[in-house]
Amino acid sequence: MFDIKAVNTEFDDEIQQKIDTKTKPLGALGELEPLALQIAQVLGKDKPQISKPKMMVFAADHGIAQSGVSIAPSEVTTQMVVNFINGGAAINVFTRQVGFDLEVIDCGILKPIENLEGVIDQRLGSGTGPIHKRAAMTLGAVKQGFKMATTRVEMHHQNGCNLIALGEMGIGNTSSAAAIMSALTGCKVEDCVGRGTGIDAATYKRKKMLVEQALLVHHSELDDPMQVLACVGGFEIVQMTGAMLAAAERNMLVIVDGFIASAAALAAVKINPNVRDYMIFAHQSDEKGHVLMLEFLQARPLLKLGMKLGEGTGAALALPLIQAAANFYNEMASFEDVGIEI
Repeated sequence: MFDIKAVNTEFDDEIQQKIDTKTKPLGALGELEPLALQIAQVLGKDKPQISKPKMMVFAADHGIAQSGVSIAPSEVTTQMVVNFINGGAAINVFTRQVGFDLEVIDCGILKPIENLEGVIDQRLGSGTGPIHKRAAMTLGAVKQGFKMATTRVEMHHQNGCNLIALGEMGIGNTSSAAAIMSALTGCKVEDCVGRGTGIDAATYKRKKMLVEQALLVHHSELDDPMQVLACVGGFEIVQMTGAMLAAAERNMLVIVDGFIASAAALAAVKINPNVRDYMIFAHQSDEKGHVLMLEFLQARPLLKLGMKLGEGTGAALALPLIQAAANFYNEMASFEDVGIEI
């Protein structure tokens, strides 16, 4: 489905030598150094530049939300999409600050927003089915979501973008992400389900019970990542997964945000393991399960700020670090350049 090549490691020694001989003690730039190596692997060893970075925020509603797994009703998804378009959300503040171009994609909120410019229509339906009762969507919808995401990524690629970041909005989507995590990793539901936006103990108990129920309902169909997405996924999670795969196919870097985006990343890696080479993990969310999910993905996130907002906020904050890694690799003098002998 996606022709993704593993990154070229032929020049790793040369790239590492360039990093090691900069005017600094060996390893002194910490996590920026392996990040610079990854950037050079993906974008090329000679002056790799981050070009026209794009923040893609995918929004959709979830049928499970109607059963009370969140502090907010599904209508808040729509209200937050309007807030994104009007520029008032955290993701707007952070993308403006760091120079990320932001777009908002309706993957399937309950009702289409009329007379509001700026929302990209990639709807797969009006919210998913309640995963604890029936499948979230058909396998055909998953494939259509991948196709839509690929078309969007291809457009950005043609316009000169070589890095995308992925955010999301969808009341109930931590339940879907937890179900995906459990299905794809074999982890116990209690290790995957967190308190999301801050639910109380009774709601948390109900959320765990409904995710358990979802996995029981679909247990015979959870041996394939595409089927996992169809059974317990979300329209926005599907399109994030497709966007990651499409970007890697085009040798683009992918910044993965928090728990929901990491669930999409986990599905993408199960579909094509080579996609992992292109992923940069922005931060460790405060959502329960994210640490374990990052371990499964063998990921070392750049930031740990106790955030669990979603929207792509952690990914936006990571962009300056990624740019710093590319810039020191390209611009920092070597000991030989300045005539220092060590």
